[in-house]
Amino acid sequence: MKLRIALIAHDNKKTAMVALAREFVPFLRRCTLSATGTTGKRLVDELGLDVERLLSGPLGGDLQIGARLATGEVDAIIFLRDPMTPQPHEPDINALVRASDVHDIPCATNLSTARLMLRQWMCAVQG
Repeated sequence: MKLRIALIAHDNKKTAMVALAREFVPFLRRCTLSATGTTGKRLVDELGLDVERLLSGPLGGDLQIGARLATGEVDAIIFLRDPMTPQPHEPDINALVRASDVHDIPCATNLSTARLMLRQWMCAVQG
């Protein structure tokens, strides 16, 4: 079974998400990926990854991922948040992070944690 990873990045973190994904392209190609709007577009356009693009976060993309998480369709989330910029859809963001806690789904919210998770999964797959 392929690992199902949801990828989300706030505007100021989208370039970091692309750089992170670039580090792990061979591994991510073996996963089922979904992402919110612009993040997904950049991953497709810049890295050629196969990504199911959902709505933009402010338009409900975070909620779409949360719903999939709640029904067992997401195995992990990488959500590069910008803690220094207020987000108009903050309640949706909090609901998604809370849902990951409720359903015990790994949720990396910064680059260091995302790298740790991706390296761990790569080792598990190769192992």
